[in-house]
Amino acid sequence: MDSTNSRFTSRLPGPAINSLIENSDEPLPSLSDPVDFEPKLEFDDTELLTPATLEKDVMVGDFVLPDDPDFETEEVVNPLEDDFEDQLREQSTDTFQAPKNKCDFLGTDKQGRHIFGIYASRFPEKSQLEKFVREIIKEIEPFVENDYILVYFHQGLKEDNKPSAQFLWNSYKELDRNFRKNLKTLYVVHPTWFIRVIWNFFSPFISDKFRKKLVYISNLDELRQALGKLKLPENICEFDNKLNPSNRTTSPTSSSSFSNSLNAPRQQQHKMAPTMQFGVPLKFIVMHSPCLNSIPPIVRKCVDSLSITGVIDTEGIFRRSGNHAEIMALKERVNRGEDVDLANVNVHVIAGLLKSFLRDLTEPLLTFELYEEIIRFLDWPKEERSRNVTQLIREKLPEENYELFKYIVEFLVRVMDCEDLNKMTSSNLAIVFGPNFLWSRSTSTSLEEIAPINAFVDFVLQNHKDIYLIDVNQRPTNVVVG
Repeated sequence: MDSTNSRFTSRLPGPAINSLIENSDEPLPSLSDPVDFEPKLEFDDTELLTPATLEKDVMVGDFVLPDDPDFETEEVVNPLEDDFEDQLREQSTDTFQAPKNKCDFLGTDKQGRHIFGIYASRFPEKSQLEKFVREIIKEIEPFVENDYILVYFHQGLKEDNKPSAQFLWNSYKELDRNFRKNLKTLYVVHPTWFIRVIWNFFSPFISDKFRKKLVYISNLDELRQALGKLKLPENICEFDNKLNPSNRTTSPTSSSSFSNSLNAPRQQQHKMAPTMQFGVPLKFIVMHSPCLNSIPPIVRKCVDSLSITGVIDTEGIFRRSGNHAEIMALKERVNRGEDVDLANVNVHVIAGLLKSFLRDLTEPLLTFELYEEIIRFLDWPKEERSRNVTQLIREKLPEENYELFKYIVEFLVRVMDCEDLNKMTSSNLAIVFGPNFLWSRSTSTSLEEIAPINAFVDFVLQNHKDIYLIDVNQRPTNVVVG
């Protein structure tokens, strides 16, 4: 057994998450040290593919076989000949109940990319796994034409629902090109030593391009540093507390803690610099900045820069991620009150800046108050949708929210007019902007809830002329020169 383990490095694949986690040859302490309460978190090793089997069923793309003619599969030692099932035997045998949501939409990261969460604790029994995976693929399929991130939470896998390696291999092969190409990072949260063994076992058959997409995360603090604040299920947070007890008092783990952290900025508005436009309430911006018709200056600059011919028709505008460092630098300059020039800034950076403005508002543009009504959009009779949407937008949005939403919608309609070149239809734009226009105050947004939000935005884009035919909300707005 010792000779077998010596064949595999303990280094975790993927880049370092933050400055505290160096990309060294030493494993993360929380992963390498023995954990007494480690649950049954492992995949079924009884059907693990051998190199000879892989060679018969090789993939072209992310998975490749070495071209070395001297490569001899029979010399590769299967590290799974020993019994690793002892890592599974401490798991409770609670009766499995099918979850309502197979995966969650966790929001967007710092670059505006959609984040989806998949949980081992929600896996059904083995006989239902194939159907379960197909349904997940169907749920997220509309989103994967854009850059996206997948987070797999390994906690909670049980003996009766752990997939075989053959099953994982076959499931991967069923994914079309967009799933693989547009996946930017796959985070594996709370991995165990056994997963690293499997990863090293398959490493010779996986391309460098795909290998760089995999990042292991040992605790939720690391995940938040990489992706920002996330609202996660209680069982994941409780397990993280048990695994990392020293982090209990330093990071929000429950939805209530997360809600409190969201409210903090609003409680400290008196400390905000009057020049701030990112991370503050829209009303605060309107009160302290020169906002013509309630349009924040940075939003107007972004829209003006993106409306130029040759820019607005850029293929994948708003779909592709801009350089995160550049976006952050521009946000800091704007918040300091500097006059930023976007003339020579990359189109995707400007698009990312606009999305970041919406995402950083302390309350979504479509407001928390309208959340419950909008997520029922698909339940409304089709003949009533136009009247209901018009009523929500015209009568229930605050004045500054109405004006800004109308301004952005009119711009997005111009983007749609160039869809032959930029490939951005109303549906594509709704997928991008839906989560930036509206999110829940305190709970994570499931894919079942994000669908009506996107459908609502899509409807507005397609029917904007009827909705805004008579601008009943047009009122004079004070311009503050500061």
